[in-house]
Amino acid sequence: MSTNTPVNKKQVFSGMQPTGNLHLGRYFGAIQNWVHLQDKYRCIYCVVDYHAMTMPFEPKDLRQRVWNLVFDALAVGVKPENLFIQSMVPEHTELAWIFNCVSSYGDVSRMSQFKDKSQQVNAKTKDAFISTGLFAYPVLQAADILIYKADFVPVGNDQDQHLELTRNIAHRFNQIVGEEYFVLPETLYTSFPKVLSTADPAKKMSASLGPKHNISVFSDPDVIRKQIKSAVTDSGDTPAGKVSPGVENLFSILEASGGHPDLISFREQALAGTLQYGKLKETVADVVIYLTEPFRQNRLEIIEKKSSYEEQIASSSEVIRKTATKTLHEVKNLVGLMNVYS
Repeated sequence: MSTNTPVNKKQVFSGMQPTGNLHLGRYFGAIQNWVHLQDKYRCIYCVVDYHAMTMPFEPKDLRQRVWNLVFDALAVGVKPENLFIQSMVPEHTELAWIFNCVSSYGDVSRMSQFKDKSQQVNAKTKDAFISTGLFAYPVLQAADILIYKADFVPVGNDQDQHLELTRNIAHRFNQIVGEEYFVLPETLYTSFPKVLSTADPAKKMSASLGPKHNISVFSDPDVIRKQIKSAVTDSGDTPAGKVSPGVENLFSILEASGGHPDLISFREQALAGTLQYGKLKETVADVVIYLTEPFRQNRLEIIEKKSSYEEQIASSSEVIRKTATKTLHEVKNLVGLMNVYS
């Protein structure tokens, strides 16, 4: 972290797994928020590669996916000094073991995402191998947050359960050691659009569904224009006076990308059944390209000098690790464990 960061600002922590490309759904749902929060809070952002190991993975491409997400985040405006790679700060996993020993098996077993992700593994792999890490990763997630004593964690509704577990672990730890050591982090809700697949507006925009179902923020303008031009609009069964899911999705993308003076008019035309889909798609494409073209150029420049950016992230990880080391040292003292350096 920068030494110029005001100390009176509240601490925010957030992490993201290195899975798939940075499409509009992921950008509007998370990283755009990361960028905006940097002006108001002290922010620590993490590429959580330990978490990426909880699902079936290929060792050969894990590191590349990590760096891809790092470069993506930097290209859209995340400051290098606020970003680090989880596996460069091994204190996370040591604190997670301590938390495993003070957290409730019942609480962890109730985490709904374990069941959901287990079903995904069963559907995708022949041997249906479910790792212990997949069961325990919410405890590691708690360690990720608490090791920096975060005041706020920006999350979506699907992550409420994880933050509740984090607060329970912090409270339990404080009870065991007899002092209010850990801050109980609070949820930082932010509004963001639900961006759906332009090929199938019944599904979320997702890289795993294939290239037709997501729009990368680093795509060439011609590719973006072609994808939006082919977007599903009206399936033919939309009731009169209603807006079809496909058109509503284009409205959401248009609004999230900065809006447009014709948005209200487009919506009125859609309700009246007079909307010209071609005009809407042209407008959405123009606005999305205007938003993303600087990102694409930034990323090209980053790739040209990627060694320099890799060094910056290694440096920021080292600086951020000092905070984690201090917390772990104090925690080990509190629970009666030995420290390498007393």
